[in-house]
Formats: sequence, C-alpha cells, structure tokens
Amino acid sequence: MIEFVKNARLWFAPEEVRQEGTTPDYRFSLANERTFLAWLRTALALIGGGFAVDQFLPHLPRPWRVGLALALLAAGVLCSLRAVDHWVRCERAMRRGEDLPASRFPALLSVVVAVVAVAMVAVVLLGRVG
Repeated sequence: MIEFVKNARLWFAPEEVRQEGTTPDYRFSLANERTFLAWLRTALALIGGGFAVDQFLPHLPRPWRVGLALALLAAGVLCSLRAVDHWVRCERAMRRGEDLPASRFPALLSVVVAVVAVAMVAVVLLGRVG
C-alpha cells in the first residue's frame, strides 16, 4: 500500500519517471503503454456493464440490480487505478533494469468478475423459474 501511495504522485508526473535509470528500448515502453490501454478498456467495459445492469434489467429486484451494478462499477474503478499504477511500476522497473513487478490483481479481478457472472446466472435462472 505504501508503494501505491508513493507511485500515485508519479501518475501525474511522467517526466519524473523518465529521469530514473536509462531509457529502455522504445518497443518495451510502447508495449507497456499498450498494456495500460488494454487495462483501461477493461475498466471501461466493467463500468459500462455496471450501468447496463442498472439501466437495462429493471425486472431484477432492486437489491440484486444495485449490488451487481456496484460490484461491476467498483471493479472498473479499481481496474483503472491499477492500470496507471502498474504502468508506472513497470516503466520504473524497465528504466532501472529490474524485474517487472508481479501482481495478484489480474487474479483478483478475475474472481470478482466470475462471482458477478455466477450471481447474474443465478438471477436469470431464478427469474425464469419464478
């Protein structure tokens, strides 16, 4: 958590990141940026899914609809914050010649999405039965 807070100031100061170490091969920096953009697309999809659940499934009981929507929205917010943090951490590691940072976030995000998906399947099946 402390590293996350330290990196947060670097999110808005990429020139400070560029002052560390040596410039890596541009292909690696561009690949890091593409990965960042892929995470942002995932975050936007999760946020869109959260709004879609809330707006387009009015037949669901309100607690289910709000719970599923909030879970997707929260996952989208976390994904977007994690994207920029991971970009900074990877860029710094490449410039320092260190190993790229490991992350449990993809596994955590996968579990959250799977739980929401299972809940949505249950709601759909129970909705069809009832």
